[in-house]
Amino acid sequence: MTFSLAACDLDARQWGVAVASKFPSVGAVVPWVRGDVGAVATQAYANVSYGPDGLDRLAAGESAEAVVAALTAADDGRAERQLGVVDAGGGSATFTGTGCTSWAGGRTGRNYAAQGNVLAGPAVVDALAETFEQADGSLAARMLAALQAADDAGGDSRGRQGAALIIRQTGGGYGGNNDILFDLRVDDHPTPIPELERLLAIHLLLFGKTPAAEFLPLDGELKDEVAGRLAAAGRTSLADWAGVENLEERLDPTGATIDPEVLAVLRWQTR
Repeated sequence: MTFSLAACDLDARQWGVAVASKFPSVGAVVPWVRGDVGAVATQAYANVSYGPDGLDRLAAGESAEAVVAALTAADDGRAERQLGVVDAGGGSATFTGTGCTSWAGGRTGRNYAAQGNVLAGPAVVDALAETFEQADGSLAARMLAALQAADDAGGDSRGRQGAALIIRQTGGGYGGNNDILFDLRVDDHPTPIPELERLLAIHLLLFGKTPAAEFLPLDGELKDEVAGRLAAAGRTSLADWAGVENLEERLDPTGATIDPEVLAVLRWQTR
């Protein structure tokens, strides 16, 4: 009743799961991810213990193939389970039990495992895998492109309802204190994948990272402009305004420069 992609970008040190389904709050069931450890997608008649147990096995150094073999061997209900795993080195494995509702299946490649059940046909998983292989950009962009391509190929044969994108990167979370880079969930929506893309765009605006070299010197005419716009917004400082708008992660702590994305939002608000 779901299609998912467990994947990683070894250069960026990111691991994630993207999933869509005719199932509400699918993000609370299928995706399990840990930075520098791996990613697990558990679905069909999901055994949610596969998530934490699989991550613990990956953290102990087991390969994706070994984890899939161990989890399913110990589960009497494995015939109705579906599972995809990517390990810390980009190794991957997928499993589809013989009792999963047709069409059901999966395929793997370097850095990804794609799988689905109750699908319109095998073209759904093919689109999921091939789009991820061919897409450019960040891990998040590639995974969402793959999810949309799979939906365009027929997706869940029952329809659409929920979707989620979970990506973990050690130190990548808010304030650098955890590994939650993205934890975006659409629990109930007629077009959940486009809604997930909308949420990602908001997240990137608020918490994305502009290279320091692209920050603009906050002096001269630009400093005067910013001061005027802050006054128009009823704020006494850039930090005060940014805190209200949830843009504090994009500030230069020295106050000597400004992120062009922050400037664009300030200009838009005070246009």
